Amino acid sequence: MYDVLVIGGGINGAGIARDAAGRGLSVLLVEQGDLAQATSSASTKLIHGGLRYLEQYDFKLVAEALAERERLLKSASHIIWPLKFVIPHEPHLRPRWMIRAGLWLYDMLGGRRTILPSSRAFKLTNGKYGAPLQGRHRYGFCYADCWVDDARLVVTNALDALAKGAVIKTRTACTQLSAHEHEDKWRASLKDMNTGAETTIEARTVINAAGPWVRRLLDHNDLAHEKTYDLRLSKGSHIIVPRLYEGDHAYLLQQPDGRIVFTIPYEHNYTMIGTTDVDYQGDPNAAQINDDEIDYLCEAASRSLNASVKPADIIHTFSGVRGLLDSGDDNLSEVTRDYKLDLDTSRGVGILNIFGGKITTYRKLAEHAVNKIAPLLDNKHGPWTKGATMAGGDIAGADFIGFFDRLSDQYDWLDVKVLYRLARQYGSRINRILGDAQGVRDLGTHFGDHVYEAEIKYLVDFEWAQTAEDILWRRTKLLLHTSPETQKAIADYLSKRNEEAAA
Repeated sequence: MYDVLVIGGGINGAGIARDAAGRGLSVLLVEQGDLAQATSSASTKLIHGGLRYLEQYDFKLVAEALAERERLLKSASHIIWPLKFVIPHEPHLRPRWMIRAGLWLYDMLGGRRTILPSSRAFKLTNGKYGAPLQGRHRYGFCYADCWVDDARLVVTNALDALAKGAVIKTRTACTQLSAHEHEDKWRASLKDMNTGAETTIEARTVINAAGPWVRRLLDHNDLAHEKTYDLRLSKGSHIIVPRLYEGDHAYLLQQPDGRIVFTIPYEHNYTMIGTTDVDYQGDPNAAQINDDEIDYLCEAASRSLNASVKPADIIHTFSGVRGLLDSGDDNLSEVTRDYKLDLDTSRGVGILNIFGGKITTYRKLAEHAVNKIAPLLDNKHGPWTKGATMAGGDIAGADFIGFFDRLSDQYDWLDVKVLYRLARQYGSRINRILGDAQGVRDLGTHFGDHVYEAEIKYLVDFEWAQTAEDILWRRTKLLLHTSPETQKAIADYLSKRNEEAAA
């Protein structure tokens, strides 16, 4: 019997499993698909305070998120790094004083311990910030937040949880959940989505971190109560186009409807544009961008940039469904991104349901969640994740450049672009891939486009990857950098491995 059953392998579930396992609790995490398969791989990939939340007077959320921004940057500098944002002024939407005041408050809430630069105002005349913009933009503002590889953040948390004793089962659905009051335990029916095999496990507590499915899990098992929170499902979509401008800065573009859209340098050769925010009904796994969203994002970028973005330019799209805490706002963009933890002990055993949340505050949410259930399990261990590095993040002084320079000396035979990609994705765990290799011949089969068997084998053996999509999109972004032939070679390799494993 486990102390904790965590249902859901997104950022909240993985973060909770990590925290709980680190306190000495026996943990089982189950995820019906792949880690980060839904919402947690479809974000705008920002670790940020949420500048726009200031307009909603959500100062507590912004302050908490900014504090977490600093902690996460220090704990995983291989997958999180600073990103500069430029806001072209739109005088008919918001006056300059309002934006300047908001940025000043953003700086103050972030504190002076930050390593990120303070915001500033400047003229958009020539220069790298003004050049990509249409000439009507005369003034601008600049501030800093952080970029994150969201799917890899989930995996690093799962790796940490595993290292601390948690059991992680992907492609495993919880099909039935029932409480046994007199036995002080939960019984969960689990189904292997690959084989169809069913098993039953027992746990002293359950944490429902199913994201947009959180309420569905409760309703399906008749576990909702009169005070259970409601969710509002919001679909956010992004498009990826060829790089629109030089420079490593992003733009925050104000839209006529009051929303904002980001253009973000992405994977060296591309620009990511997003996000939309539309009400969604139906299966979150089936979410896809529609024509209206495509037109909205193309027009949003074209409205301010010299480059004209057309649907034909789109290389790739992705969509995710956020399970937002329903705060009763008519305007979906004003629905809070905060979270609520609902602990229900009415059946004599505890189930903690996670409603809402955002990727930036997941660590704090996880800490709060485990604090809630710890008394039920007589666990006396306190929070520990605040200053802890993540899997792959233990690079000397959190200095990625210095870390990469050392790798370049050690693996001087490997193409520098390939080495950089591997270092950014895996951090110190790169040694599990390259090891004592003295040349590319030691990395196994070459699938094409500088992708070698050693990396794919590592992802299957240590990071729960099973399909080509797991590898090409969530564990890496090789989908954007490899040919169809390379992708097929990887898929064929995985099929062969799966056949051998089943034999």
